[in-house]
Amino acid sequence: MSNLTAIEVYEAWLNDPNVDQATKDELRGIADKPADIEDRFYRELEFGTGGLRGVMGAGTNRMNRYMIGRATQGFAAYLLKQFSSPSVVIAHDSRNNSDIYSLETACVLAANGIKTYLFRSLRPTPQLSFAVRELKACGGIVITASHNPPEYNGYKVYGEDGCQLVPHQAEQVIAEIREVDAFQDVKRLSQREAEEQGQLLWLDEEDDNRFVHTVAGQSVHPELLKSGAGDALKIVYTPLHGAGNMPVRWVLAQAGFGSVYVVPEQEHPNGMFSTVKSPNPEEHEAFTLAIKLADEKGADIIVGTDPDCDRMGAVVKNDKGEYTVLSGNQSGALMVHYLLSNLQAKGKLPANGAVIKTIVTSEMGADIAKSYGCEVINTLTGFKYIGEKMTEFESTGAHTFLFGYEESYGYLTGTYARDKDAVVASMLICEAAAYYKTQGKTLYDVLLELYAKYGTYLEKLESRTLKGKDGVEKIGAIMADWRTNPPAEVAGIQVAKALDYEKGIDDLPKENVLKFMLADGSWFCLRPSGTEPKIKVYFAVRGGDLSGASDSLGRLVTDVMARVDARA
Repeated sequence: MSNLTAIEVYEAWLNDPNVDQATKDELRGIADKPADIEDRFYRELEFGTGGLRGVMGAGTNRMNRYMIGRATQGFAAYLLKQFSSPSVVIAHDSRNNSDIYSLETACVLAANGIKTYLFRSLRPTPQLSFAVRELKACGGIVITASHNPPEYNGYKVYGEDGCQLVPHQAEQVIAEIREVDAFQDVKRLSQREAEEQGQLLWLDEEDDNRFVHTVAGQSVHPELLKSGAGDALKIVYTPLHGAGNMPVRWVLAQAGFGSVYVVPEQEHPNGMFSTVKSPNPEEHEAFTLAIKLADEKGADIIVGTDPDCDRMGAVVKNDKGEYTVLSGNQSGALMVHYLLSNLQAKGKLPANGAVIKTIVTSEMGADIAKSYGCEVINTLTGFKYIGEKMTEFESTGAHTFLFGYEESYGYLTGTYARDKDAVVASMLICEAAAYYKTQGKTLYDVLLELYAKYGTYLEKLESRTLKGKDGVEKIGAIMADWRTNPPAEVAGIQVAKALDYEKGIDDLPKENVLKFMLADGSWFCLRPSGTEPKIKVYFAVRGGDLSGASDSLGRLVTDVMARVDARA
């Protein structure tokens, strides 16, 4: 394809007898839209370290059955070289076409002689990770685009440890995919053929029960919740039209929470996510309906999960009695504190305990963990790197994994999975809220106590969406500008250190990330998103009080974004 122009590839698709009629009709509909043709065919949808993600539609730069078939054929070739008799687990979320894409994936694997386990309906991404480990499968695939807009879908690939593929594994899969022609080389069975040959097996209620029981088993204070503290906490929950609805409710009920109210307008799966601008608990607007219900019920806490239920956001009452959305860093710090302080009180805090976080996550949770004698390990952005460390601990015994998290609302405690889990995070933060309620405190009260003890940490994420071929070039230009012309000072504060992770520093894989450490302890970081057409800029400050920290953060954001926007 590299020698063909976008219009030549477009015409090849129209003339290929292997392309179905509906796809050709869609392509004929854009015959007079050269910019659309260019965007759909100027490249092949990239299989990054996590898999595929993109807008659904016809074309090589789109999510469709042909691109999924090609990726799956390549993954099958990889598995057949690695294992004598491989098996794979597949799950999907509530997005449009997710069920179709998951069955398509299963039928391609089955045609390659790979036994495939498939859930009959939507399931959380962390349950896929759990199932890979539980069934001792050789890999896993989730059809999801996480919290992206409705027009997106994706394809995430997991290894035998239940962790998303890390770069050295992904590179091998990518090499296999490059050898596959999307039309000529992809093998397929029908669903009936795959079932009759015993290559397609359906997972059932027993598999769900094992997951729910295991997650509920991560409770720190089960006796407290069962004695009435769980029922006393009023919880509003929204799955944001995604896969979390049943598993989160089942786990909360099993843990001992009896007063859970689900937002009715957002309870059921809906691939258009019709009640929100974005199905992302990072977005405050996503909680509008939940806050309304919380006001009616007098709820203590609101919990929301994204479409594939691997990200969890929480809303609590502040010191003015108003509902306020906790940041991912704040929720993470609260859970680290709750978990470690109670493990210590019970005499269960291991001497070699470890907390893992990413390089763009606040240092507040790290400082809390260190105060309990825990090792803190930093990884690149992406929970796969946290999962990789967990597997390493399992092999070497060097550390006992206690908690892993990233600022983008991803958390995990327990070793049953190797991906962030909004199910366990929902339970843990509600348990913390119930525990502190018995002491007459809200989670916000505890957060203020932590600020008083460790310092006031404030963070912010800014992003710029730059779509299409031009967007890719602009993001590249922004990164090149900061890399080749690093600032001596920002917002009047001297830059103490510039970290270029593309050089492979701190024993981490090479990645296109720049982090600037300032003399006053604040920092900011530029990172192109691996899953969306965005450049993300992370900011963090540490001050003596909320007002001072807020002012410092504002100045830092204004200065940095002025330079970013000049090239955006």
